[in-house]
Amino acid sequence: MKNTHHHEEPVEDVEINSWRRKLAWSWLLTIPIAILMLSERLFGFPIIEMPYSIIFILLLGFPVIFIFGWDTIKAGIRGLFTFYFNMDSLIALGTVIAYLTGVFSFTAVVQDYSGVAAMIMAFFTTGKYVESKARGRASQEIKKLLELGAKKAVIIRNNKEIEISIEEIKVGDVMIIKPGEKIPTDGLVVKGESSVDESMVTGESLPVEKLKGSSVIGATINQDGILYVKATKIGKDTFLAHIIQLVEEAQGTKIPIQKLADKITSVFVPVILTLAILTFSIWWFSSEDLSKSIGVGVAVLVIACPCALGLATPTALMVGSGMGAQRGILIRKGEAIQTMKEIKTIVFDKTGTITKGKPEVTDIKSFSNIKEKELLALSASLEKLSEHPIAKAIVNKAGLKSYKKVTAFKVLRGRGVEGKIGNDAILIGNQTLMKERKIDLDSFVQSIERFEEDGKTTMVITKNKKVLGAIAVADSVKEDSKEAIKRLNKGGYRTVIITGDNERTAKAIAKEVGIKEIIVNVLPEDKSKKVEELQKSGMVAFIGDGINDAPALKQSNVGIAIGTGTDIAIEAGDIVLAKGSLEGVVQSINLSKATFRKIKQNLFWAFAYNVIAIPLAVAGVLHPVVAEIAMALSSITVVTNANLLRKAKI
Repeated sequence: MKNTHHHEEPVEDVEINSWRRKLAWSWLLTIPIAILMLSERLFGFPIIEMPYSIIFILLLGFPVIFIFGWDTIKAGIRGLFTFYFNMDSLIALGTVIAYLTGVFSFTAVVQDYSGVAAMIMAFFTTGKYVESKARGRASQEIKKLLELGAKKAVIIRNNKEIEISIEEIKVGDVMIIKPGEKIPTDGLVVKGESSVDESMVTGESLPVEKLKGSSVIGATINQDGILYVKATKIGKDTFLAHIIQLVEEAQGTKIPIQKLADKITSVFVPVILTLAILTFSIWWFSSEDLSKSIGVGVAVLVIACPCALGLATPTALMVGSGMGAQRGILIRKGEAIQTMKEIKTIVFDKTGTITKGKPEVTDIKSFSNIKEKELLALSASLEKLSEHPIAKAIVNKAGLKSYKKVTAFKVLRGRGVEGKIGNDAILIGNQTLMKERKIDLDSFVQSIERFEEDGKTTMVITKNKKVLGAIAVADSVKEDSKEAIKRLNKGGYRTVIITGDNERTAKAIAKEVGIKEIIVNVLPEDKSKKVEELQKSGMVAFIGDGINDAPALKQSNVGIAIGTGTDIAIEAGDIVLAKGSLEGVVQSINLSKATFRKIKQNLFWAFAYNVIAIPLAVAGVLHPVVAEIAMALSSITVVTNANLLRKAKI
């Protein structure tokens, strides 16, 4: 399958690494500047004599501001001309003006503040690195989806079996797929019988029986028979390619939450710029001291520099992310923890999310004198010879050390198994098989139908055409699903099950866990459309674990992936529940609310410093170095407050 995209390295990974490098180099050059400034200006003994100290600071500070901080300077200066103001505007103006004072200090007209410029940029770079890390790593789901498909295919051409690469398959080619192999592309079975594991695509745990005329999906795994499949779709027309397209579209259209800080900054920055110009002008007009006027103007810019504002959100997010990780809640997208508190509807995929994703024996019913334990042992002896998941569930439940000897064993595809134990003919299968063999079930039909109404697959066991009993198998609900959903219902959330299963099975699971709303018979590619419809009533969180869930995870406002699911679902999720427990959904909501409270507190503290310090700077009381220290303290306060989040109970 060809694809023109390049997904080798996620964009956010590149950004994180870039800011990490800038951070390291910035502080490597800024620390000597800080030592020089503190020794000379605060303690009175210069390490390097004037004017060489200024030259030294200018040389070390230049790469910090104009190389490692160039993107910030460029964006900030551009913002001044386009009237699109952000914190880059203050940083750019403050650092460039402060740096130029070092150059002009040789004229003895102004005092040197160039060291302050490097310190401002180093602090700002630190904030940007923390912010980029808090935003999380980009998903690599597209790359992983592309890797899912088979690389080679064995086809029949000119009555010969030849192996070709996946790109060379043509519509109409007949492919040979042996047990355990991936099906190369979408097609139609023309010969053979087998069961196919489609769980990676559909999320449903039981393999699907395939006979002549059955359709198959590329990248799913053939189980226990040889299939001859005629290719019907190739390249961009296949199911897998369609899923990739849906994920890419969802990625492109999903709008991240607009941070409160950005809105405030867009108003705050032009106000501060205007104030700094007015302050400089008034001081110069009244005192005629250009050096003092520039110093006061720079002090206003520096003290108002919103580093603390820049750190307010990402530091709280980082602490929140760390707390989540300790509880098995991996926050991959910083925006998710903000959005989670606005969620109104929580949509659950059924299999592997609410349920365990693999069948288990739930009921054993004896219809004769045979004990249930004996019935199970008899069934397990036959089923041990089958590879079917239902057979494995029966064998696991029996847990026998030794099995009865079985002869004339035969798999009756899609219906059951048969064999002989001694001279007794044993038959295990569904109602279809019993009708085929003319075995009367009238006396037991109520019990069997009761199991099936609960969404359970029921296997009837007979010996010499006499009904012995039945074993019900189902994908059982995870132990903590009921409690988690009960808490969500109590919290006023709308809970919904979405599944490809039929209404009867979905209703049985919904009733068991306490969900009142179900959306059934949903095709894998339509899940994202259903989520989109639900979004008309408010923000939606989607919880899933299969490949088919990836587009829905992306479409939802917050995609929560079950960590025990497929890599693709995990990569598509904004939040990953590593433990696979739905308790993590409740904890994610509580964590989101606690984290956002901290963000609001941090924004308050970031501005509290400005409210007190800006008037002092305007009055000329604050030296730019003291302003820089005050700015640093506001950042420290924000970081400390963010760390207090660890005490919150989620």
